[in-house]
Amino acid sequence: MNKIIKAAKITAGVVGDPVSHSLSPKLHGFWLKKYHINGDYKAFHVEDSQLEDFIKNLKKNNIKGINLTVPHKEKALRFMDNLEKTAQKIGAVNTVSFNDQGQLVGSNTDGYGFLKHLKQSVKNWSSENCTALIIGAGGAARAIASSLLDDGVRELGLCNRTPERAEKLAQQLNDKRVKLISWPDRAEALSGVDLLVNSTVLGMTGQATLELELTGLDKSAVVYDIVYNPLQTKLLSCAAERGNITVDGLGMLLHQAVPGFKAWFGVEPEVGQDLRDYLLQELS
Repeated sequence: MNKIIKAAKITAGVVGDPVSHSLSPKLHGFWLKKYHINGDYKAFHVEDSQLEDFIKNLKKNNIKGINLTVPHKEKALRFMDNLEKTAQKIGAVNTVSFNDQGQLVGSNTDGYGFLKHLKQSVKNWSSENCTALIIGAGGAARAIASSLLDDGVRELGLCNRTPERAEKLAQQLNDKRVKLISWPDRAEALSGVDLLVNSTVLGMTGQATLELELTGLDKSAVVYDIVYNPLQTKLLSCAAERGNITVDGLGMLLHQAVPGFKAWFGVEPEVGQDLRDYLLQELS
């Protein structure tokens, strides 16, 4: 009789500081159960000073790969053996896996997830002839800005509390369509904007609120907040009250997770309504 060998349990996870707010464990857990995979996806609270050791010991600790969330997306670049083109261009990593040679590969799926969800949420959306304004200049802002520029936006404004970070991002993007907006001028800069994006943690549970007066924003503009905990941020509530189309951050989370799950667990998962409904229950 042939002995049945049970496949070893596969472990992956999300790394951040903080990380307790992350829905990723429940998201991946849903897929693991749906596809009957012997796997686990955990939340790892890793401080900045611990990041290098944690990443370098992934294999030793039998961790197949990780997602990176704030504030580690940029720093993790230096610990990768290889970078996919998108991550290299953006200057931030949100997904880490091993290639066939056992090397650490860093990729960035945030821009893909953002754009996929935007086009699903807003009927007939086109980036062409669009003026966008992004609040923030971190890893998520880099990915979103790059995806919008690649998708053909006419003009892209960058506004950040720390102007030096916005200036650095603009230099890295190296595109004439990018325009810097000072933090005190953020409300005034909303005039003529077709897409407003909050890419910061402002508005997230446990964080300060994004203070932004929307009076100057046209009511035909789309307001997108990548925060998903809470799902309805103050920014989205205020925008919805005045008639703007709003897009929450949950869909971006779902779509950006697909490539990592496939790399770690060997199955390309479906982003379906059943998954969104399940996570909405967890948020309520």
